[in-house]
Amino acid sequence: MTLPPDHDAPVETMWEGRYIVAKKRGRWEYVARARGIRAAVILAVEDGHVLLVEQYRVPLGRACLELPAGLIGDETEGEDALASAARELEEETGWRPAHVESLGQFHSSPGMVSESFTLVRATGLTRVSDGGGVAGEGITPYRVALDALPAFIAARRAAGVAVDVRLMLLLADALLPLP
Repeated sequence: MTLPPDHDAPVETMWEGRYIVAKKRGRWEYVARARGIRAAVILAVEDGHVLLVEQYRVPLGRACLELPAGLIGDETEGEDALASAARELEEETGWRPAHVESLGQFHSSPGMVSESFTLVRATGLTRVSDGGGVAGEGITPYRVALDALPAFIAARRAAGVAVDVRLMLLLADALLPLP
């Protein structure tokens, strides 16, 4: 691997807000999470169904269909990723997991954002509320049959809803059918 000539240049903070920081290293500009905040993305697949959420995303200017997710450590410093993921899943979807496990760290847009997320599998799901997130989030939860997922996503896209890249994880068979 060949490193760019400015790979070891000092990192400059160009702007910092409560949740994000714009940084520059040599000629490269990127965004990072502030204060060591991390993210958890929850894969809750059980009984042939998956839990999804739809919520308005300001950067897109429209709603986006996504896997449930949340920030770790935005309210409580040192928060455990798995505990945070279980809490976020229940808040957003109304389903409480009996078990959560880490599937590893992933980077969704490494050319522009330094943030990684912990992908968490949630199992032993019990419906405990309607979900929808905390006040003001306006989250719509969905429980979708896996065999209906491609058509569901196509219908939401046709309705003008953006689709998060992580949903490709669930569409692998439809996108790359085996011979």
